[in-house]
Amino acid sequence: MTTATEQALLRLVALRVAGPPAADAAAAVRLLTCVQGQDLPGALTSVALRTAQRSRAGVEAALGAGEVVRSWPMRSTLHLVPAEDLHWLLELCGPRVLAGAARRRAVLGITEADTERARDLVTAALSGGRRCGRRELLAAVADGGVATTGQRGYHLLWYLAQTGTLCLGPMAGGEQQFVLLDEWVPAPRRLDRDAALAELALRYLRGHGPATVADLARWSGLTVTDVRAGVAAVRGELAAVQVDGRELLMAPETADLLAQHRGEAAGLHLLPGFDEYVLGYADRSCAVPPEFADRIVPGGNGVFRPTVVHAGRVLGTWAWQGPRSRGQGAPRSVAATPFTAFPDDVAAAIPAAAAALP
Repeated sequence: MTTATEQALLRLVALRVAGPPAADAAAAVRLLTCVQGQDLPGALTSVALRTAQRSRAGVEAALGAGEVVRSWPMRSTLHLVPAEDLHWLLELCGPRVLAGAARRRAVLGITEADTERARDLVTAALSGGRRCGRRELLAAVADGGVATTGQRGYHLLWYLAQTGTLCLGPMAGGEQQFVLLDEWVPAPRRLDRDAALAELALRYLRGHGPATVADLARWSGLTVTDVRAGVAAVRGELAAVQVDGRELLMAPETADLLAQHRGEAAGLHLLPGFDEYVLGYADRSCAVPPEFADRIVPGGNGVFRPTVVHAGRVLGTWAWQGPRSRGQGAPRSVAATPFTAFPDDVAAAIPAAAAALP
């Protein structure tokens, strides 16, 4: 039996917020499998702070080299993903999402003929290794006779990515460029469904554990039945802990990692909004006091604020104040808002922790 606080600290080292950093951005993303990515600047920082270089430029380089891509592999939500894994993740997790897409297309007035015409237009615009920003790509679709007004354009690009035609790859001028998935990732891993369920379960529990079947089902968007099948296939490769009468699974080495890096894990961490430490679980109560959960995502609007974490617990939120331009050397200051009150030593350490962020 272990405590909720211990559970939170174990998660911090499993996620590599604390403990030995990943060698580079590709390794960090591979460890986590999928990194929530609808806020691209925050996602770049989330990955960078888990690497030895702590460099956002290193993450952008991994995108430019085709080692990491950004797409909608799970829950119709943008994530950073190891490039070689995107195909099998789409094949595993996509069908449940696509099942509901027809209703959305009907609301938007998008026909099957529209989606296939858009696919042809996008393929023509990008074939041969070409890259386009979102505006340029939508202009090509509109010029070809498929309306992209309102939410139609976003849905078309999402649908083409969800069905394996597109992904987001290299950066150019601060914007991520669309590329053809099969050109950009010419040698993907291919897994049958049972192998994919087992792979996803093992990698999630190694990179996020201690966690439960319910956590993995929420994170992946798969059914509990599918998740249980995947976990059963890899159960012998995992360690278990008991928290409040529940069994949680994790990598066998996670407990030793925490023993070696407990001081760092229990220290102060400023995490971007949407970081996996908060977003990676159905039950985040070991880290986020339930009575303050709405302070992280006000009004349940789906926009998660950056968090102040100390001793494994989220104590409040933080935000940049003033100019944030990195290229112009503009000064940055941080405003932190506690749920109740920060301990004096935590409050005093927040500016330096912010300054050290990638």
